Amino acid sequence: MTFLSATLTRVKPSPTIAVTTKAQALKAAGRDVIGLGAGEPDFDTPQHIKDAGLAAITAGKTKYTAVDGIAELKQAICDKFARENDLRYTPDQVSVGSGGKQILYNALMATMNPGDEVLIPAPYWVSYPDMVLLAGGEPRIVSASPESKYKITAEQLDAAITPKTKWFIFNSPSNPTGAGYTHSELKKLTDVLLRHPHVWVMTDDMYEHLSYDGFEFATPAQVEPALYERTLTCNGVSKAYAMTGWRIGYAAGPKMLIDAMRKIQSQSTSNPCTISQWAAVEALNGPQDFLAENNKIFVRRRDLVVHMLSAIDGITCPVPEGAFYVYPSIKGLIGKTTQNGTVIENDEVFATQLLEQTGVAVVFGAAFGLSPNFRVSYATSDEALTEACTRIQTFCASLV
Repeated sequence: MTFLSATLTRVKPSPTIAVTTKAQALKAAGRDVIGLGAGEPDFDTPQHIKDAGLAAITAGKTKYTAVDGIAELKQAICDKFARENDLRYTPDQVSVGSGGKQILYNALMATMNPGDEVLIPAPYWVSYPDMVLLAGGEPRIVSASPESKYKITAEQLDAAITPKTKWFIFNSPSNPTGAGYTHSELKKLTDVLLRHPHVWVMTDDMYEHLSYDGFEFATPAQVEPALYERTLTCNGVSKAYAMTGWRIGYAAGPKMLIDAMRKIQSQSTSNPCTISQWAAVEALNGPQDFLAENNKIFVRRRDLVVHMLSAIDGITCPVPEGAFYVYPSIKGLIGKTTQNGTVIENDEVFATQLLEQTGVAVVFGAAFGLSPNFRVSYATSDEALTEACTRIQTFCASLV
C-alpha cells in the first residue's frame, strides 16, 4: 500500500513559487540575483489599512469569527460590488477565504465530480489546472495566440464546450500576460455561454484595479446579467492593495454555491485571519486614491520593460492592458546556443540559463501553458528592472 495519496500524482508544485524559492536560495548563497518571478507588489500596505489591523489587535478582535467572514467585511464586499461593478449581492451570497486561491479551490472542491471538465484559456495562472485536478476534474485548455493578443475568441470557446463542461475560468486582466478583454470582446464570450446553460463561470478579477491606458475593466455578470445565477465573481485585496501576506480573498455568487463553499471551509481552514479581515474592511471602505498613484508607477515600469525587451533581436513583447506582468515571446531565440554550449531548446532552458548565467529569475512560459515565452513581473523598482533587462539584453546578444 502506498502511503501518499494517488491524487498527488495528478499535480505538480507551483512553478512560480519554485522559481522564487530558487532565487532566494541563490541570494542566500551570495549570488547577485534579481527576482522577477513573484507576483507581488513591492509597495507597502497603505498606512490606513495597517492602522485598521493594529486597531483590531488593540481592541482584542483576535478570536474566531464566522467560518467565511465577519458581517462587516461581507457588507463591505457587497458595497464594493454594487459601487464598482453594478452587481447586487447580499451578505449570504459572499464567501471570504484565506486568499484568492482558497476561494477558487473551495468552489472547485464543492462542485467537481469525476469526468467534469473545466475550460481554461492559455496562457493561464499556473494553479488553475492543478486545482481542477486536485478536485477530481479534468482541465481542458483553450490556447490563445500572440496574434489575438493572448485572448481567446468566442469561436474557440464555443468549439471547446462539451456536455461534460462544468466551469469556464476567466481571468482579465490576465496573469501571466496582462491582457485585458474589452467589454465587446467579453460580450462575445458571454453570448456563447448563454447558449450553453450547463456551463458556470468562475471569473478571477484579482487585477481589476490594475488597468492602464484607459482600459475599462468589466466582469462577466456585469456584461451579461443573465449569467448572474451561474457566475462566481472572485476577487481579493492582495494585488491592488499590496496585501499579499494578509491573505484575504473573496467571492460572491448564488447562495447554493456559497453555502457549499462554506461547508468545505468549515472542515479545512475555518475562518480567515481575524485581524486581516478588519484590515480588508478598511481597504474596501477607506480611501482609494493611492490606487491611481500606484498605477502611474506600474505604467512607467511596464513601459520601461517593454521598451528594453522589445529592443532584443529574437524577442517580441506585447504591451499589456493591466496587471503587472509582461509575457515576451522568445520564438526568435529557439535553437540558439549559449556561451557554455547549451542549446536553447525551449523556454524552460532559456529561463534556467538566464538565472544561472546572469542571476535574473523569470518564469518560463510552459508553466502557463503557452510557449515559447517567459513571464516578467515588473512589480519591483525601476533600478532593479533596468539592471535585469540590461542583463537579459546582454545574455540574448551572446547567443549564437
